[in-house]
Amino acid sequence: MAGYDTFVKVPKERIGVLVGPGGHVKEEVQRRLSVELDIDSETGDITISLNKDAHDPSLLFKAKDVVTAIGRGFSPERAFKLFEDESSMLEVIDLREIFGSSESDIRRVKGRIIGKDGKTRRIIEEMSEVAISVYGHTVAMIGNPEQVEIARESVNLLIKGSQHRTVYRYLQRKRHELKKRRLELWEGGALKT
Repeated sequence: MAGYDTFVKVPKERIGVLVGPGGHVKEEVQRRLSVELDIDSETGDITISLNKDAHDPSLLFKAKDVVTAIGRGFSPERAFKLFEDESSMLEVIDLREIFGSSESDIRRVKGRIIGKDGKTRRIIEEMSEVAISVYGHTVAMIGNPEQVEIARESVNLLIKGSQHRTVYRYLQRKRHELKKRRLELWEGGALKT
């Protein structure tokens, strides 16, 4: 299954994190996902190629998500959740698509998302069970699709100017719904056995 590859560009200051101490992170990604990473540390260009002995082309897309997550500010440990948990996905909101090149608007919204001493980001992470990274001009999220949807909506509310307490109420309501659904699934499964 040779000949499959894809391309990712990451900020140059994140190349060291992607390579890791002694090349450990790069080697881990390559080994676990059956890919080769060709990293240009001058430009931040990364070519990801599927190994010839790989049997699953979807590994290429997982590798791209892991590399992108590290490039968007996640630690390797948090980014590795993408291949350790089959249901995990990466979502990236590019604030430039919303605000154009207005650095002041991007800075203001990033401040709203992070909150004082990281409080708002921490609350969104805890209530939605999603890992969030606010880096450069992006907000990136890792979690299962349902969790990411809740976090994305919370971030969108903040981008649109909603008050923090409105966002927190939304998160509490969604967390309650998630717990109720999990309980119903658990009880339904327990009754069948």
